[in-house]
Amino acid sequence: MERLVVRSYLYPTFISHTSETLTFTDQFAFRPTGSTTAALIWILYTITQLLSQHDYVIVLALDFSKAFDSVRHSTLFDKLACLYIPDHVYNWLVEYFQGHSHCTIYENNTSALADISASIIQGSAIGPASYVVHASDLVSITAGNSLCKYADDTYVIIPASIHLSRCAELDNIQTWANHNNLHLNRAKCVEIVFSQTRRRRPIHRPPPLPDITRVSTIKILGVTITNKLSVSDHISSALSYARVPSHCMRCAHYDTKVRTKNCYKRFIGQLL
Repeated sequence: MERLVVRSYLYPTFISHTSETLTFTDQFAFRPTGSTTAALIWILYTITQLLSQHDYVIVLALDFSKAFDSVRHSTLFDKLACLYIPDHVYNWLVEYFQGHSHCTIYENNTSALADISASIIQGSAIGPASYVVHASDLVSITAGNSLCKYADDTYVIIPASIHLSRCAELDNIQTWANHNNLHLNRAKCVEIVFSQTRRRRPIHRPPPLPDITRVSTIKILGVTITNKLSVSDHISSALSYARVPSHCMRCAHYDTKVRTKNCYKRFIGQLL
């Protein structure tokens, strides 16, 4: 039933919905046309296009602590009400989340039941699609900046000409997180400054943000990329997985050919 609701009503809305308050074009997770590959292609394409006109491009990788567990149901219902879905489907979604409670048992003592008013189950069919709706009103506030979302992984792309908008974008995201019962963990957020490798004149990068760590290498959706747009570190790591350990050749409990085949499957998966 969950899959039927998602496929028949929510997915079509994600593709066709146009609104001033909700947008799904920057979300690449839990939708028919989204994937990590599509998100990576879009991020790298956007960065390379901006580098053709700017000395550098800033990317802020944001971290929301326990995002799925913190989604407030009442806030989610307000956003679901903005979707173009039938009333009976909306009512079904509300009923799906309501009426749940929990208690704690310790040393044969049971606490009173407490209503569950937040959190969505990530492993369910409704949960991931609901988070897409929940994050759909997070947008950049400065023209020229871009957001890329993959579930709760959020990346802000800022060209050099408007690098002063970094603080405003972070403040806007912090305000959005507070309003939506999410915690923006700035200690785990990072900033990376991409620049061209063949530019001869020196590049004057902006100073680091006071509470955001600046890095020279970042892992975006599982792929390691340097600030020169090199993926050599990722390829080296992928090749290391393809090496068959010497003890596999001596172990009598495993077939050498099978182990080698599995290693190369893992290697191909890393490259993809």
